[in-house]
Amino acid sequence: MSAGQRFSFAGQGFHAEVAHGGRGPILTSRVFQGRDVSHCRFVDLSVVPPGSEIGAHTHDHDNHELYVIVAGRGLMELDGEVFEVGPGDVVMNRPGGTHGLKNVSGTELRLVVVEVAAKAAAPG
Repeated sequence: MSAGQRFSFAGQGFHAEVAHGGRGPILTSRVFQGRDVSHCRFVDLSVVPPGSEIGAHTHDHDNHELYVIVAGRGLMELDGEVFEVGPGDVVMNRPGGTHGLKNVSGTELRLVVVEVAAKAAAPG
C-alpha cells in the first residue's frame, strides 16, 4: 500500500441488502476494503431509503464503527439511547456496542460508514 490513496464514491455501483435484520433494503457501495493492509477495515457509502433501517446489532470487541451522516434524518440507537441524527453528525460505535439506524424522513438518508480495528488492550 502506498503512503496515501484516494477513493471516490462517484461512479461506484451500489448493491441492495437488508442490513442486520432491519426493515427494508438499503443500498451500499464499498469503496475501500482494508484486509491486512490497514487498520481501516472498510469504507462504505450507504443509502437508507425512507422507512428503511439498519437493524440494531452488536459488534465484536475488535472494531470501532464510525457513521458520518451526509444527508437526510434518522433515529440512531446507540447502546440503548435513541436520538435524532442529521447532516454533519458523526457517531462512534464502540467495540462491543449495540447500534442501529432508521430513516425517519421522506428523503434518502446517506451516510459514510468506516470500520477500524480496535486497539488491543494492554496485558496485565
